[in-house]
Amino acid sequence: MKKSKENDFHKNENKLNELEKTIQEYRAKEEKLTSKEAQKLKQVEEEYNNLLKTAYSDLSAWERVLLARLPTRPRSFDFIASIFDNFIELHGDRFYGDDPAVISGLAMLKNRGFAVIGQQKGSDVEENLKRNFAMAHPEGYRKALRVMKLADKFSLPIVIFIDTPGAFPGIGAEERGQAEAIARNIREMFTIRVPIIVIIIGEGASGGALGIGVGDAVLMLENTWYCVISPEGCASILWKDQKKAPEVAEYLKLSPPHLQKFDVIDEIIPEPLGGAHRNSEQTFENTRKVLLKYLQKLLDMNPEELRKKRYERFRQLGSFTEEKSD
Repeated sequence: MKKSKENDFHKNENKLNELEKTIQEYRAKEEKLTSKEAQKLKQVEEEYNNLLKTAYSDLSAWERVLLARLPTRPRSFDFIASIFDNFIELHGDRFYGDDPAVISGLAMLKNRGFAVIGQQKGSDVEENLKRNFAMAHPEGYRKALRVMKLADKFSLPIVIFIDTPGAFPGIGAEERGQAEAIARNIREMFTIRVPIIVIIIGEGASGGALGIGVGDAVLMLENTWYCVISPEGCASILWKDQKKAPEVAEYLKLSPPHLQKFDVIDEIIPEPLGGAHRNSEQTFENTRKVLLKYLQKLLDMNPEELRKKRYERFRQLGSFTEEKSD
């Protein structure tokens, strides 16, 4: 089941890429097109639009997971470069070293200073190896916390972009205190006195995401996922069978509509039909608008009110019922 769904998804994605390339080639010489070529362009555009609507108008949870993992999706650096001005990257945790899986620094937006943090995947194999596929080591989380403390000191709002398959589980990371680093970040983020806006732009897996995910506003792009475990991980543990991942994805309620319904996130940022990679500029603009909307609300709160509401927000997550015993 998993393989069949994945094959269909990637088949549609590859076909759309081919059609896009053909359309671009025709449009590059649009003024010199013959009547036959113009007719062909019209047919290709119609085929492209029909496939786009058929393949992406009603996505399952598993298809959103696959979309979130596409290497062509915009990364944290792309969002930062498009939304902010004058980004200056800050390196190192002042304890062990620098972690390329996490980027952090200072930037400007609307003449206001910001601290910006993101988990950075690569766009090719070489960069993914350098960035460790956005799976942070302890020094990545400690670097992020260092920048958050700096933002707190200088009253700079914090914007965080999440895109990770999870924190790095290697021996070295564990030896340097991976669990402690994540736990400390979660605790310390509740004490920050400036607004924190968290935006999930791809994958939001487990403590790897939550280690920089405590925010006053938590937003998700339309085709992303956010959960305590990946569908494959859950299927392996409960059924000893990764092929059940598409089915498990539905059970986990990891897609934006479910998470908004459960008040885990505040708002879903729309993506162009077919995913963020189909029109990155429109995705960046949509993200910027929603970001500014929530920023204005949060800037109106005083530090103590911010911290109180942040704490209450996470304490109230989840729902349950109680039955009285006789």
